[in-house]
Amino acid sequence: MSYNTENIRNIALAGHAGVGKTTLFEALLHAGGVIQNMGSVERGSTQSDTDPQEKARGHSIDSCIAGIDRNECHINLIDTAGYPDFRGGTLSAFAGVETVAVIVNASNGVEHGTRRMMEHARERGLARVLIVNKIDAEGVDLPALVETLREEFGSECLPVNLPAEQASKVLDCFFHRDGATDFSSLAEAHQQILDQVVEINESTMGAYLDAGEEALTPQQLHDAFEQCLREGHLVPICFVSTRSGAGVGELLDVFDRLLPNPTEANPPPFRNGQNKQLAVDPNANAHVIADVFKVVNDPFVGKLGIFRVWQGTIRRDSQLFIDDSRKAFKVGHLFRPNGKTHVEIDQAIPGDIAAIAKVDDIHFDAVLHDSHDEDSIHLEPLHFPQPMFGLALEPKHKGQEQKLSLALSRLSEEDPCFRMEHHKELNETVIRGLSDLHLKIALERMKDRYGVEVVTHPPRIAYRETIAGSAEGHHRHKKQTGGAGQFGEVFLRVDPLERGAGFEFVDAVKGGVIPGQYLPAIEKGVRQAMENGAVAGFPLQDLRVTVFDGKYHPVDSKEVAFVSAGKKAFLDAVSKARPIVLEPIVDVEVAIPELNVGDVTGGLASKRARIMGTDAKRGGELVIKAQAPLAELTDYPTELKAMTGGRGRYSLDLSHYEPVPPPVQRQLSEAWKPKLDED
Repeated sequence: MSYNTENIRNIALAGHAGVGKTTLFEALLHAGGVIQNMGSVERGSTQSDTDPQEKARGHSIDSCIAGIDRNECHINLIDTAGYPDFRGGTLSAFAGVETVAVIVNASNGVEHGTRRMMEHARERGLARVLIVNKIDAEGVDLPALVETLREEFGSECLPVNLPAEQASKVLDCFFHRDGATDFSSLAEAHQQILDQVVEINESTMGAYLDAGEEALTPQQLHDAFEQCLREGHLVPICFVSTRSGAGVGELLDVFDRLLPNPTEANPPPFRNGQNKQLAVDPNANAHVIADVFKVVNDPFVGKLGIFRVWQGTIRRDSQLFIDDSRKAFKVGHLFRPNGKTHVEIDQAIPGDIAAIAKVDDIHFDAVLHDSHDEDSIHLEPLHFPQPMFGLALEPKHKGQEQKLSLALSRLSEEDPCFRMEHHKELNETVIRGLSDLHLKIALERMKDRYGVEVVTHPPRIAYRETIAGSAEGHHRHKKQTGGAGQFGEVFLRVDPLERGAGFEFVDAVKGGVIPGQYLPAIEKGVRQAMENGAVAGFPLQDLRVTVFDGKYHPVDSKEVAFVSAGKKAFLDAVSKARPIVLEPIVDVEVAIPELNVGDVTGGLASKRARIMGTDAKRGGELVIKAQAPLAELTDYPTELKAMTGGRGRYSLDLSHYEPVPPPVQRQLSEAWKPKLDED
């Protein structure tokens, strides 16, 4: 079907886990004529749950895109995961749409995921719609639920349709005022939403006050409705039953007739090289600007970059640049994602969601453009939750290090909340995600897709060592093996520095007792000792080393001798300078329901945390700010989930290092058996 930008609607289906997003996605595709028969989540036959892990678990892990052509309108729907463990893919979908439709389970009402998705959409400046699903479930109280939604999200939440005939059908109340409904009335709901819509626009308000509703044209009503959505002055409430199909066709009508198209929504937050807001124009004839919001490593078509076109037209054989790249790539094939398949298309216009394959340099959040005038443009980053849950890993079988690196790289390309770190000082590879389930899925995919099995263990804590006092150290290195020997003698002093000052090496040698050519060797020996630690095997920091005396031999002195002498003299001094182990202290922010505050603050206190303050947020949420040792928070994701029923979340940022308590230092020292290099 041929269409223009004004006829495109881009909508993400979001919400708490288990509210029926995937089933609604399937029902909309069926009602729109895309599929002949609806699939089932339980049978693993839906259009969106195609991954083996999704089928096995019965819930979405990745987002899925499909289109519906209806009444000259092209509707792009994105089904997203509800579990917070997979929020990276859910939030990245928000970068490709104008509207977020948040699904609510009529039986369960407002849940944690409902609040989070509404908040994320509001922060991004997207239009929001609330869709109440399962309206025909036994015992539901829809009038009470509507009041709860209005209390939770504001009086701007108003029904645009209402269930009728015991929830077996749904009646529109924006364009109609007559008809019997299960609660309220069409006339009352119609008047409420009309009053809300007309007051946003002065000209519409004037015409309405002068001559009533009959004086308003359909276009005036649409423009005012769209303005309300754009400015957050209206959040429509719609009713559906995916079980019976009631309200599904009416929901498509709302999408088609009332939701904003790409020319009407709030402008995307693009910025230029000076980080200033940049306006993009949804003009098909302008320079191309598109943003990649999803990457898939498909086993059949290769690396697939899925993008939203914001400006210009992308055609097959177009030459495009990625970010600031000086070399363009040619668009060989252009696809439209459509559930389980990818349909090849000739062009993508502003508002379209499309994909290109086998472009190695493409990555999440890449900007595609066809002119160097747009080299430094970028879309304002989405705010993703910090991946705090970590696992250290290594390949189970030798020789698979390269395969492991490739697998981790591809998994991190697909998920903005999956990260890979290599800690050189600990010689450890660590993966981080949003939960144990998030990482478990990643490990399963690593094995199934790339044939890599791994051994995992908790990541080690990056402790440090330093000194609390000053001291002097001495070592004479002397070796005689029959020929030329080795000789070097060093006297040095160590002094503590302020926390975070690092390391200073000072040459205070007088009279040439150690020639200058050997000072770098002494520093090398000191740095080697610092890397290996002196108390518990952790790197030393925040100290000054001053070399002030020594001896050399004109024949036997060599660089290797002074390396060894410097190292041993340093360790001698440190052992007398009250060495201590430092632990990382992190700033912790924990967002929880107010009712859990006692359990959470008590739990933090048991972890040697200092509570710094609390902030009350909208929706009965409380943010606790604290500082705590990182070592005490290893199992915190699991503990917080248990305390809050999965509704708590937290973030960490390194603050500073502090000395560990003496019992902890003794434990760390006993676990480390230093073995000095023998000369």
